[in-house]
Amino acid sequence: MTVLERFLKYISYDTQSDDYSGLHPSTPKQKLLGAELAAELSRMGLLDVRMDEFGYVYGWLPATPGCEEAPCMGLIAHMDTAPSFSGANVKARILRYEGGDIEQSPGIVMRAAEHESLKQYIGQELIITDGTTLLGADDKAGVAEIFSAVEYLIAHPEIPHGRIAVGVTPDEEIGEGADHFDIAGFGAAVAYTVDGGELGELEYENFNAAGAKITVHGLNIHPGSAKNKMKNALLMAIEFNGLLPPAEIPAHTEGYEGFYHLQHMEGDETTATLEYIVRDHNEAKFQARKATMERIARYLNEKYGQGTVELELRDQYYNMKAQIEPHMYLIHRAKAAFQKAGVEPREVAIRGGTDGARLSYEGLPCPNLSTGGVNFHGPQEYIPVQSLEKMVEVLIHLVRAEEG
Repeated sequence: MTVLERFLKYISYDTQSDDYSGLHPSTPKQKLLGAELAAELSRMGLLDVRMDEFGYVYGWLPATPGCEEAPCMGLIAHMDTAPSFSGANVKARILRYEGGDIEQSPGIVMRAAEHESLKQYIGQELIITDGTTLLGADDKAGVAEIFSAVEYLIAHPEIPHGRIAVGVTPDEEIGEGADHFDIAGFGAAVAYTVDGGELGELEYENFNAAGAKITVHGLNIHPGSAKNKMKNALLMAIEFNGLLPPAEIPAHTEGYEGFYHLQHMEGDETTATLEYIVRDHNEAKFQARKATMERIARYLNEKYGQGTVELELRDQYYNMKAQIEPHMYLIHRAKAAFQKAGVEPREVAIRGGTDGARLSYEGLPCPNLSTGGVNFHGPQEYIPVQSLEKMVEVLIHLVRAEEG
């Protein structure tokens, strides 16, 4: 099976995760793809293949003769797609891009002026959707690339490599992909996630991340007799948001700039809630952002009465850089693999996180590699076929024993 065939097969499964289900995995449908992936690894001949109760898929490929003492390397990708947009009933098609706008379906157009990345793919074959769903390259492309690389290694036993552990996680998109990852059972000394963006990206820095939930308690009085009595929870919630730095949101930041991102709000005059994600690469600035939210909550409680504003802050993950720096040979090895595949590597700071960020803090150093996909989490997501194929080549070079 080619990497393209695998990818198209995997995106036919709806594996959207759910922030609020409280289940593990967050959506049982993820295990449908998980079962298929486990069966595929078994058919290839990997050992100790299993899908556990939480939906994680594991297996490993033995080392080639003479490489048994090489440290076990892990390759990890995730099967879920983002909760922010549907991944059900994906209608994918392949087109040769000749430039200009792309009509995904009647009335739905991907405009070249809004997607500058398109111009570098003129002459390539792009996999796109009809514009009503996301594509799922994040991260089913990573799964397809890993599986295809492993299959190639099995078919070419002359390529020397140490033991290779394969892992596929659920729920990465909701920050829970490492929650139940069996590091000990996985057996790798080091690993790479294949969960990045455009071809050539190599990432070992990511945001420090926290989630914030603000609950505002108001006092509702009939509007006709509310003077000097009503405390409108909705208005106080708006006031909380208005006290945050207005330019420090995703729409106005890039690179190493952090942000506050309001991602959900609801309520009425009596109770209102705001849910944010808080992000910064710099540890001191990350702590300062959380302190700003705490200061605003204290101010509003002093203004409107204690207990008016409840703030819940929860750290989610941290910048993996501190955990990768003692293992920079992983970065040098990845750069060499890209170069041997004819791809220029680019070190990029992730404006987000990966399973690898948390796994690195749990003792499994785990930088992140590109998948080749573009415009993740939305209906204008696409991936060039050539990038899928090239990443398989990169992974084969990555695991070659003589290239450590």
